[in-house]
Formats: sequence, structure tokens, C-alpha cells
Amino acid sequence: MHFNMKIAIYGKKFKEEHSSYLETLLFKLKSMEYEIFMFQDYAKQTKNNFPYFDSYESLKAISPNLMITLGGDGTILAVTSLIRDINLPILGINLGRLGFLASTEKNKINIAIDSWASNNYRIEERSMLSVSSNIPIFEDNNVALNDFTLLKRDTSSMIKVHAYINGDFLNSYWADGLIVCTPTGSTGYSLSCGGPIIFPTSGNFAITPVAPHNLNVRPIVIPDDAEISFNIEGRSEHFLCTMDSRFERITEEHEIKVLKSPLTTKLVFLPEIDFMNTIRQKLSWGFDKRNI
Repeated sequence: MHFNMKIAIYGKKFKEEHSSYLETLLFKLKSMEYEIFMFQDYAKQTKNNFPYFDSYESLKAISPNLMITLGGDGTILAVTSLIRDINLPILGINLGRLGFLASTEKNKINIAIDSWASNNYRIEERSMLSVSSNIPIFEDNNVALNDFTLLKRDTSSMIKVHAYINGDFLNSYWADGLIVCTPTGSTGYSLSCGGPIIFPTSGNFAITPVAPHNLNVRPIVIPDDAEISFNIEGRSEHFLCTMDSRFERITEEHEIKVLKSPLTTKLVFLPEIDFMNTIRQKLSWGFDKRNI
């Protein structure tokens, strides 16, 4: 029996076709006599009356042993804004397509919980980035697992981003935007803009321009102990900056710095899941459609 084991469950949008997987998870956890807590909005959607959490403070007060997410990679990115410094491992159950972070298949829920109970898993600590500014932004939650971006707004003209590394001038980017990503974020927005794939433990950041107007400008990889700073110019009065799924409006008055955060995100993986296998499947490497 595991009387003192507390499990937190987080989901964003519940779909009826996922009900059987949620039922499987809840039945398994109850059978092991784990104490279950559920994100309040998800509990309402699924009509469950478990004790709930709805904020960083309420989650910290519960002090669970494991966070289980039901959804995809975006669900994990969202829950990190609740976890922050709680040092809580995340087991991501993927209810959609193969995920880089939510790597546990939905038909392996029982196997995943048994693996957790028997300590047959591994935890990967993923680095995060933090942002500061002379004019405060993301004040109570300035940490991201995937990336930080600077972007033009809507249909406005391109922007000019002056980038510095440890105070030394790097480049002025004429582009629709700029992405600074962690190794975890290298397979997200940065990848779709031509950025490099970085192994999770590489200790790097990548700076990737979004639709650069100079074709000789390319993504660049830098050590994650560097301080990256930015000034932004453009014809619009306001610009957009994001941290994972959160966003703020900024102006030319903002002076922004990006650093590696002392916080990490702890992801739980089953033994057979590894990064190389995941990218081969996700990106269809070695797949020849002529054989179909």
C-alpha cells in the first residue's frame, strides 16, 4: 500500500473520446490507494470531485509526489507555470500524436503507473530560461521550459532586434521575430523556423530568427551560461513577447535579458523511451514513402 503517495492530475481541455483513458488512470490510482488531487478546471470538465488545486500556492500546499498530465506537450508547458520551484516530477500521458515531452502512450497508462510504483523509470532534468527587463514583464512567473520569443504584432511591418551576448554586440536582426530556445524547445517553434535540434542535456541555447529579411542570417547556438540581451525597434508602438504559452506586450523602452534559470523541469520517462527514438519517430527519419 502507498498511503502517503499524493498524485496531482492536470489537464487543459477535456474531450469525450478521452474519457476511457481518464477512467483507466483513476481506477489504477485508486486501486493503489494513492491520494488524488486534480486541477480545478479539469475536475469541473470531467465532473470529478477530488480535492483540487488551482494555483502555484495551492499546489505547493498539497506537496504531491508526482504530477500526471493528460494531453500533449502544450499541457506540460502549461503545468510548469504552476509547478515553478516545487521540484515536482511530471509524467506526461499523450492523448494525441507522439510528443517529445508527453511521451507515455495512452494505452500504456497502467504500465506507466506500475513503473512509477516500482521505481522503474528515469527522470530527466530539463534546463529552463528566465527573463528580466528594466520594465517588469512576467513578474510572478518569468521562467520557460521551451522558449522566449520577440515578435511583431499582427500584420505590422518587420521589426529590428539588436542582440547582445554578455554585453557584446552580436547582430541586428531584421525579421518578423526572434526565438531563444532551450534544448527542450529546440524541437518546437525554433525547429519550424529552421533552428537546430539540440540534445536535451547539451547545455546550450539557440537563437533563431523568424522569417529574417537577410537570407545570410542563420540560427546560432551559444552556451547556456551566457547572458543574452535585446533592444527592439519597429514602426509599431507595441510588440509581442512570449514565454512558452504566456505573452506580454512590450515597447521600444523595454531592455530585456535572457538567462539560464536555476530552476529545472523534471520529466518522467519509461525505460524504453529515449530522445533519439522519439525524434526518429516524430520526424519520420528513415521513413521512405515510396514503400507505401
